[in-house]
Amino acid sequence: MSLEQLREEVCRANKLLMEHGLVCLHSGNVSGLDRSTGRLVIKPSGVDYETLSPEDLVEVDLITGKVISTHLRPSVDLPHHLYIYRNMPGVGGIAHAHSDYATAWAAVGRPVPLCLTSMADYFGGEIPCAPYVDNEGDNIGQAIVRYRGRAPAILLANHGAFTWGPTALDAVKLAVALEDAAKKAFLASQLGQPLEIPLEEARKWYDKYHHGYGQIVPPRTPQTVTRQPQSPG
Repeated sequence: MSLEQLREEVCRANKLLMEHGLVCLHSGNVSGLDRSTGRLVIKPSGVDYETLSPEDLVEVDLITGKVISTHLRPSVDLPHHLYIYRNMPGVGGIAHAHSDYATAWAAVGRPVPLCLTSMADYFGGEIPCAPYVDNEGDNIGQAIVRYRGRAPAILLANHGAFTWGPTALDAVKLAVALEDAAKKAFLASQLGQPLEIPLEEARKWYDKYHHGYGQIVPPRTPQTVTRQPQSPG
């Protein structure tokens, strides 16, 4: 993927946070990483989602953390993104949001319980909640790496949520799924104690979803052109 393509994708992913109602004002951010070049792009600090353009995204070197070239400052959450990328090799995109229901669970320091098969499909387990840490240095990044579970998502007590995936768009898709799961688990908790799905059952749903859901598009094969014999003339 070229840097231009990465900018386009990450800009789109950031705007999806707003379109799905996962952010308020300037909060939240998405980044994307091209591991072949070691360059990532991330939302600039305090810029409105409505006006955000691919050119506004801040380019950063993964190894050094140095801002390469930009007219804007990167998100204040850049250190957390860098820490995740450096310590979780399969990650190519990260989303951070303070969405209502996920953050409500974080506000009370509780994980989102694994109580729905749709949640098992996406996450394969509960969404853990890391204990409160301040935003100095690598504290948040370290908490995410230390307390993460099977799911590609985590809550931070008194803060919000992080999700990650192979691409920035994947990370945002999981942020949407997390908010949906958090909302339904919250509503269920108003009726009683949510019935949690055993982990071995959750793995069945997760494996089937990730290996059998959706369409498989066969590769295109070149068409053979049959030449018709020409009539003598």
